[in-house]
This record gives sequence, structure tokens and C-alpha cells, in this order.
Amino acid sequence: MGRARLGVAIGYAGDFLKAAAAVPDYEAAGVELFSVSETYSFDAVSQLGYLAAITKTAALASDILPIYTRTPALLAMTAAGLDALSGGRFELGLGSSGAQVIEGFHGVPFDAPLGRTREIIEICRQVWRRETLAHAGRHYELPLPASALGAVGAGKALRIINHPVRPAVPVHIAALSPKSVAQTAEIADGWAPIFFHPERAADVWGEALASGTALRSPELGKLDVIVPLALYTGEFTELALMTVRQQIALYVGGMGARGRNFYYDLAVRYGYESEAAEIQRLFLSGQKDDAAFAVPEELARAVSLIGTRDEIAARVEALVAAGATTLLVQPGDRSHEERIAALEMLRGILDA
Repeated sequence: MGRARLGVAIGYAGDFLKAAAAVPDYEAAGVELFSVSETYSFDAVSQLGYLAAITKTAALASDILPIYTRTPALLAMTAAGLDALSGGRFELGLGSSGAQVIEGFHGVPFDAPLGRTREIIEICRQVWRRETLAHAGRHYELPLPASALGAVGAGKALRIINHPVRPAVPVHIAALSPKSVAQTAEIADGWAPIFFHPERAADVWGEALASGTALRSPELGKLDVIVPLALYTGEFTELALMTVRQQIALYVGGMGARGRNFYYDLAVRYGYESEAAEIQRLFLSGQKDDAAFAVPEELARAVSLIGTRDEIAARVEALVAAGATTLLVQPGDRSHEERIAALEMLRGILDA
């Protein structure tokens, strides 16, 4: 079993300062990456700046910055700034989010996620190389020409004032559909798939990963497969599993309208077509608890690290065998001491 990196995800809905207070101890326990999520929540960037000040060696990642909420140049500036603050430890996690959030909360059209993602990464890498920024794409044109609607013709080609710490900040993409996974394998440093089922991953994503890897530049190196997982080692595993089932029900049932839900489609591709339909029906009708109970226990166990040390070691072996290179966990044990012990146990399994 190859060695995988150990990360911890900081949730977007809780008390960030309370969560951050545990970070130095997590780092001492062997955690190599901390990520901060961003939805329609507090922004991730300010919190990552805070983590840069209280960590020493661990990498820091956005998980994820939606591509529609910032201009490509601002994404590049933000990544370069966080990389400088952390001494070259930042990793830029990007994703499209979904139409409900982008159009509902931000008020901008949810269009062309694949094309926009590709162009954003091209622009970011130009900025980090400190080139004079010039990009003529389908979705972004820099500088903006005078012929553009409302342009006054004063646009000037510029390069970033500061000197970035690194000419290329690692970029991760949260991707689920075959086309987006193929593009990620082609152009990104890392891929972040939610609800990664190691025993079924090859059937669902193998062809897309292979087609994208065939076009991948050797300069990018191996794709970092960053898998988010709940981690729980305590006595009440059924309760911990129910938390995972509730999360799956929320995403499969409620993260998107009927016919426009990436997570529902993923569950179907995993082979849970009838279960996904029932989860969505129950969730959208307001029966959220029943929707959680409709999530198969096998699925909840497959996409988490919950149980005894031996059970978790078996899941880790399956994950690494399926291509996972970073395990991004959310410790769920009740006390701080128990969470530290769980991370140290997992660090030991990964080092074995």
C-alpha cells in the first residue's frame, strides 16, 4: 500500500475559530493539509489567511472556490497572496458549485463550467508566471477590447505587481461528470471527488481518467486524488454512519433540482438508481429523516472511515488501491483528545 497524504477539512457551517483552535494539535499529530470549504457561507479566503498564521508545515487548500464568484485574475491574485502568506503552502481548489447557489445566491448565470474552468486555469498560470496578461478565449478576453459591450477602450495589458512565491500554485478541481473528470485529469494538479466509492470508482470514472491522462502534460506530474471522508473511531458507529447518510441524502436529494443534480447522477452511476430516486422523492417532499434512512448502509460505509482500527485500515487499503493519494477527513469523535487519537491512528495506518 502506497503512502497517502493526510488532510483535515474545516467545515463551512460551524464555528471556525473553535475548529481552528485544534489545528496546531492536528498538525503535530501528522496532518499535512488543511482545507476550508466555501459555499454560501463565510468566505474561505479570510479563514485560510488565519490558518497560514497558525500552521507551520501543512499545506492549505480552498475547498472549493466557485469559479463564478471571482474573476480569473482575482482567483490568481488570491492564490498568489495566500501562497506568499504561507511560504509556498497554498493549493487552489476550484469547482463550479451548482445553479441553485450560483444563480440564486450570486445572481450570475451558471453557464459553460467546463470551458470557464479551463480558461481560468490558463489565466491563473499566466499570472503566476508573471507574464503580461493576455487571453483571448471564448469566455474571457483580457484586456477587454473596446468593442465589448460597455467597454471604454482603456483596458491595458498588465502583469501582477508582486513576485509570486511559485510560478505554479497547485490547482485542484472538484469534478464528478465524465467530461469534467476527463478535463481535470488533463489540466489540473489534483482531483477532488466527493463520495468516492473505491470499489466502484474504476467503473464510474476509469474511462474518463484514462482519456484525460492521455492528454496530460508530463510537467504536471501524477494527479493528486483528494478524497473527502468522515473519520470516526468511537463506540457509537451507527450514529456516525447516520451523519454520513444524512449528508448523502442532502446532496443526492436536495443539491439540485430534478434532472440537474450531479450527486443524484453519481449515485445512479454507482448502481443505486432506485435508491437515489427514493432518496430524492423523500427529501424533496420534506421527509429528510426518511431520506437519510433510505441511503444504503453499504454506500455510507464505502465513502467513510468509520469503525475499528482494522475496519478503517481495510477501507484505507481499498482507497489507496483505487488511486486515492490524499485522504481529507473530518474527524467526528466527540472530544479533542479522541479526535487527536483518531488522526494519529490514521497517520500510523498510512505510514505502515
